[in-house]
Amino acid sequence: MKALRRFTVRAHLPERLAALERLSINLRWSWDKPTQDLFADIDQSLWKSAGGDPVACLGAVSPKRLDELAGDESFLNRLDGLAADLDNYLTRPLWYQQQADEGVEMPKGIAYFSMEFGVAEVLPNYSGGLGILAGDHLKSASDLGLPLIAVGLYYRSGYFRQSLTADGWQHENYPALDPQGLPLRLLIDAAGDPVTVALALPDSRELRAQVWIAQVGRIPLLLLDSDIPENEHDLRGVTDRLYGGDQEHRIKQEILAGIGGIRAIRAFIEAENLPAPEVFHMNEGHAGFLGLERIRELVAAGLDFDTALTVVRSSTVFTTHTPVPAGIDRFPVDMVKRYFGSSSDEQGESRLLPGVSLDRVIAFGAEDDPSKFNMAHMGLRLAQRANGVSLLHGRVSREMFNELWPGFDPNEVPIGSITNGVHAPTWAAPQWVALGRELIGSDDLGSLREPALWQRLQEVDPGHLWWIRSQLRETLIADVRDRLRRSWLERGASDAELGWIATAFDPSVLTIGFARRVPTYKRLTLMLRDPERLEALLLDEHRPVQLIVAGKSHPADDGGKALIQQIVKFADRPEVRHRIAFLPDYDMSMARFLYWGCDVWLNNPLRPLEACGTSGMKSALNGGLNLSIRDGWWDEWYDGENGWEIPTADGLLDEGRRDDLEAAALYDLLEKAVTPKFYERNEHGVPTRWVEMVRHTLQELGPKVLASRMVRDYTEKYYLPAAQSLRKTVQPASGEPFGAAAELADYRRRAQSAWSKIEITDVDSYGLPDTPLLGSQLTLTATVQLAGLAPDEVVVQAVLGRVDATDSITEPVTVPMTHTGTADGGNEVFSTTTPLPVAGPVGYTVRVLPHHPLLAGDNELGLVTLA
Repeated sequence: MKALRRFTVRAHLPERLAALERLSINLRWSWDKPTQDLFADIDQSLWKSAGGDPVACLGAVSPKRLDELAGDESFLNRLDGLAADLDNYLTRPLWYQQQADEGVEMPKGIAYFSMEFGVAEVLPNYSGGLGILAGDHLKSASDLGLPLIAVGLYYRSGYFRQSLTADGWQHENYPALDPQGLPLRLLIDAAGDPVTVALALPDSRELRAQVWIAQVGRIPLLLLDSDIPENEHDLRGVTDRLYGGDQEHRIKQEILAGIGGIRAIRAFIEAENLPAPEVFHMNEGHAGFLGLERIRELVAAGLDFDTALTVVRSSTVFTTHTPVPAGIDRFPVDMVKRYFGSSSDEQGESRLLPGVSLDRVIAFGAEDDPSKFNMAHMGLRLAQRANGVSLLHGRVSREMFNELWPGFDPNEVPIGSITNGVHAPTWAAPQWVALGRELIGSDDLGSLREPALWQRLQEVDPGHLWWIRSQLRETLIADVRDRLRRSWLERGASDAELGWIATAFDPSVLTIGFARRVPTYKRLTLMLRDPERLEALLLDEHRPVQLIVAGKSHPADDGGKALIQQIVKFADRPEVRHRIAFLPDYDMSMARFLYWGCDVWLNNPLRPLEACGTSGMKSALNGGLNLSIRDGWWDEWYDGENGWEIPTADGLLDEGRRDDLEAAALYDLLEKAVTPKFYERNEHGVPTRWVEMVRHTLQELGPKVLASRMVRDYTEKYYLPAAQSLRKTVQPASGEPFGAAAELADYRRRAQSAWSKIEITDVDSYGLPDTPLLGSQLTLTATVQLAGLAPDEVVVQAVLGRVDATDSITEPVTVPMTHTGTADGGNEVFSTTTPLPVAGPVGYTVRVLPHHPLLAGDNELGLVTLA
C-alpha cells in the first residue's frame, strides 16, 4: 500500500461558538484551567482521547454536539466570559507597561531565539530543560506584558517518542506532525500568500522556509519550516527533527534559526506593523549566526563592518546553559568556510552574507583548536552582555570562558547570572492554585511574585497542607499505574500477566521522583550503586519508599541507553516492581503529575555539571522536598529546612570511589533523615515535622523559583541596559548617523593596536610607617606609557590584597588611580592613596585597562596590562 499523505480538517463552528477558535489557537489555554475545563465539557471522552488538545478536540467533535452547545446558554455564558477574559489579558496594562508609565524607557521590542520551546504537550518542540525553560520564559513574558517575539524552528517530527523493548532498551519513534492540526497559523503577506525566507547555500542552492506562528498569550513564537515544495528534497528535511542528523544537518538548522530567524522577524513586524526589536537574546549559542545577519543588514545600509559590529554587540544578550566544553556546539572550520565563503564565480563575495568578511566570521568562533568553530565563543563575542543560569553556573562559566579574557581572574570575566525559574500556572497543581487564590483573595496570580503573600501559608492548618499533598500523591499513583500497564503491554506482556499493577505503588508510601534527560553526568544509576541496600529501603516493613524514574537518552547515546536498561532490569524484578518503575516517554504531561505528587525530588549530578536543574523547582512549587547534590539552583537556595543536601565528594580523582561515597550518603539520608520524618505522625495521622518543611519550602522557595522573577531579572539587568546601550550607540556624532558607534569602533581599533605597546614603566610607594597597621594609608604612583591613547581613554588601578605562598594576591581589592600629570618623555603619571585592606602579608600591583563610556565595563575588550 502506498504511504498516505495525512492532513487535518477543522470543524466549521456555528457563529455563536466562533470564539472557541480564538481560545483554541492561543496557547494561553495551556496554563488557564477554566479554558481547559470549557473544552473538556464539549466532550469529556473526546477531550481525554485528544490528550487535552483543544484544536484536536474541535476537529473531532460532531456537528450535532456543536449545535447542542450553540443552544446551551450556560455553556455560551462561560464561553463569552472566557473570550472576554482572554481579550482583557491580551490588552490590559501589565507590569511592563506599568514600568513605562512610571517613566522608565523600556525596550520597544525584544527578540528571543532558542532551538527548542516547551510550551505545551501538543507542540512537542522540546527535548528537555532548555526547551521547557524557553517555554516558561515566553509564558511569563506574556504574563508580565513584555513586547517579546520568539524565534525557533518547527520540527515536523518534534523530538522522539520513547518506548522500551522487552529487554529494556530505549526505542525511538518519530511521529509526523501536521501543523494544520496544531494551534498554529501561517505568516502571510498582504496578498494572503505564505511568507518565506530564503538563504543562499553552497553549490548555488537555496534554502527556503515558511513561518508558522504559535501565539503564546501575548507572545508570538515564529517557527521556521523548511518542508515546503520550493525546496529540493533533502532541504525539505532540514527541520525534520530536533537534534537529529549529522553536523552538516545541524549547521543548516542553526543557520536557518539564526539568519533565517532574523529575516522572519523582519517579515513578521512588517506584516503586523510592529516596532523593530531593540534587544536580541540568544538562549544558548545555537542561534548565534543571528548576529552575523544583523551585521549584514547594517553593512548593506552603509555602515562599515566594525561600526555594524558595535551596534549589534550593544543590543545582544547571550545566555549559556552548559557547564562543560563538551556541551557546546563546535563545527569544523572548513564546514563554516564552505557555508560562509564565496563562490568562485562571484569574485569573493559571500552568497549567504554579502558584505561580511569570511575571516571575520571565522574569528568570532575561534578557540584553542584552530580546526574548530565554537558557537558559544561566537555568542560571547557578538554579545555585550552574557549570563549563566544560576549563581554557581555563573562562576563555572566565568572559569570555562576565561580564555576569552586573558589576563583577568575568572571572577572578573563579564559573565553574570540569572537563576532560572518556572511558570507557576503551568506547573502548580490545581489544589495549590486554588489555595493561592483563596489566600490572595483574587484570581490574579500575578501578585505571587511578592514574597509577603507566600508568608500567608502560615495561616493554613497543617492538616490541610497534608491533605493536598496526599491528594496529589493519589493522583500520581493512578497515572503511574496507567502508564506502567501501557508500557508493559508495549513490551509484549499480556493482560493476564499484569494483575499486580492494580496494587503496584501505594498512595500512602513515601514517593521519590527522579526524572530528567539521561546524559552520563546526571548519574541515573547512582541509586543502584548498592542494589541490596536500595531494595531494603524499598521494601522496609515500617518505612518503605517507592521510586518513580523517567528520562530520555539522546538517540545516539548508547551509554545513556545502557543506564536506562540497568534501571529497567532492576525494576522489572517481581520482588520490587511494585515499588520502583521506569516510565517511558517522559514529557510535559508525565512531568506535571510527577511534580505534583512526589514527596521528594532526587537529583544527584556530578557537581558542578548541573547548570540549574529546574525540575526540582517545579517539585518545590508543589510542596516537594529536594534531596540533591549542591549543584545548580539548589546550591544557592538550600537552607537546611527545605530538603536535604547530599554531601559531595567532588575533587576525588577516582570516579568510582566518588560514586560509592555519594551513593552511601544518599542511602544514609533516606534511612536516617527522610523516611523517619515522613512516617512520624501525630494523633491525626499528620507528619507535622514533614508538613512544616513543606510549608517552609513553599514560603521561602515559592517566590524565588518563579519564572516571573526570572523574566523581571532579565528585563531589569539585561534587556533594559542593552536597549539603553543601543540607543546611546546609534546616536549621531560628528554630524554622522551612527556616529557614536563609529567612534566606539574607532576607539576599539586604536586600543587593540596600541595595547601591546602600553607599558607601566615605574611604580613608587610611600607614606607607610615602618610597622604598618591595618588601615594605614598607602600612596602609590605609577608612570605609564600609553602608546598614543589619552589618559581618559584608559583606567589605571592599584590592586591590593593578601599574598599567598605563590606570591599571588588573593581576594584582590582594586582602587582607581587618578591622572596627576605628564612626565618626561610623554609618559603619564597616575596616583592614589588608600588604606591597607587586610592584615598579614600584603602585596600590590598596578594595571591598565581600556575605558570608553559606551563599553559595558572596562573588562569588556579583554585587554589588560600589569606592572
